Amino acid sequence: MTRYLMFQGTSSHVGKSILTTALCRIFYREGRRVAPFKAQNMALNSFVTADGLEMGRAQVAQAEAANLLPRVEMNPVLLKPTGNATSQVIINGRAVGVMSAKEYHQGYSLKAFEAVKAALKKLSAEFDTIIIEGAGSPAEVNLKANDIVNMRVAKFLNAPVILVADIDRGGALASLVGTLELLDEDERDLVKGLVINKFRGDVNLLLPAVDFLEKKTQKPVLGIVPYIEKLGIDDEDSVSLDDKISSAGGEIRIAVVRLGKLSNFTDFDSLAGEKDVNLFYAAQPAELDAADVIILPGSKNTSEDLIFLRENNFAEKILQRAGEGAAIVGICGGFQMLGEKIFDPLHTESNYSELDGLKLLPIETTFTAEKFTRQVTLAEVDFNFLGSRIVGKNLDGYEIHSGESNLHGQKIISDKNIFGTYVHGIFDNDDFRRKFLNAVRLKKNLPPLESTRNVRAEKQKNYERLARIVRESLNMDLLKKIMG
Repeated sequence: MTRYLMFQGTSSHVGKSILTTALCRIFYREGRRVAPFKAQNMALNSFVTADGLEMGRAQVAQAEAANLLPRVEMNPVLLKPTGNATSQVIINGRAVGVMSAKEYHQGYSLKAFEAVKAALKKLSAEFDTIIIEGAGSPAEVNLKANDIVNMRVAKFLNAPVILVADIDRGGALASLVGTLELLDEDERDLVKGLVINKFRGDVNLLLPAVDFLEKKTQKPVLGIVPYIEKLGIDDEDSVSLDDKISSAGGEIRIAVVRLGKLSNFTDFDSLAGEKDVNLFYAAQPAELDAADVIILPGSKNTSEDLIFLRENNFAEKILQRAGEGAAIVGICGGFQMLGEKIFDPLHTESNYSELDGLKLLPIETTFTAEKFTRQVTLAEVDFNFLGSRIVGKNLDGYEIHSGESNLHGQKIISDKNIFGTYVHGIFDNDDFRRKFLNAVRLKKNLPPLESTRNVRAEKQKNYERLARIVRESLNMDLLKKIMG
């Protein structure tokens, strides 16, 4: 018999994803066959599975914590915002179209729930424990009738729900009490406990509030989880960019342009973790003046973000810095922007049939109806960058892009101080990342450093650290009793 546990929140970004990740690692270490699940994600931070299917990044981290390969059943519905109140809808890893919020919530979401049920059935047949993550808040009464990610899932499985609040934001007590008040009686009955997350300070000072909560709600408080500094685990969406203002100070300043439709920002977490790197997200062109490296990241809408660069004076500044010898890097959509032209004959991204790129790399891109999603391994790369030769072998990554570029079989296109690639995750390859940074160091007349980090091993240590902190913070005996 499969046991379920569901984390729902009083709002977005309260820590549901992280607690789900922690429980996946805790139960994996206890010998359970445990899997994560989230019915529907809305995020631009996505991943491609080994069989070429697209899913939310948070469930990838949770799968890793459970020592599993990510699979699309863990996140059967993914919504990728494309514009004002519209999203690309991805079911079972494949895009089925672009819909407005009204079209999706009032006409399609309950159809998508069939994919949710099928995924749950498949996972339940293979795993003895499933840790489920909700989305936003279950008390969003305007969306409740067509909700497929919170209480509809809990009711379908009769899964016990743990309600989570972020006390670091303030108002946690009111959020918990108010959320429960807005639930229907049968939904309140499914809520079996409360968790206060991201607490800073002396827990003893909070105990009177805990007593109040338990008396007021008649629900046990299962624990108070501390605010965890330098978590080192992939974030789900760009809300967390506000927490990534700058990495630790270092000799190399890397600016990631904060595009309007920025996607897959986790591409740069491994760079930010280097001691000689100061990585920041640039919201104004003037911030690029002091950067040694300027990165144009992935974008859900390359055409719109290319226009964004021009309208906000980023394009002019990038061209200026490129002429001054600053390193310019484009990943996926950012790579397309660095080219000569972008053609969109089917108007898949915008009403523009043709746009001029920044003309820093000799490529042209044509958008097609087909979306390319695949894992890749670059058997060998060999290119010149900033006067250094960068050679690498067996570089792992993945591609998610619409449009084809005239690459002539190449995976990395370079020209002096500029390079671009479609490969997400390329900087997670330790040797390549250090060679890239050493090229920048040599340009700055700094001595090269040896590669000493193992990003994948660091992630595993971070999962262990998270699991230990959460295990010590929660009443695990009561939690297991709630799960049956």
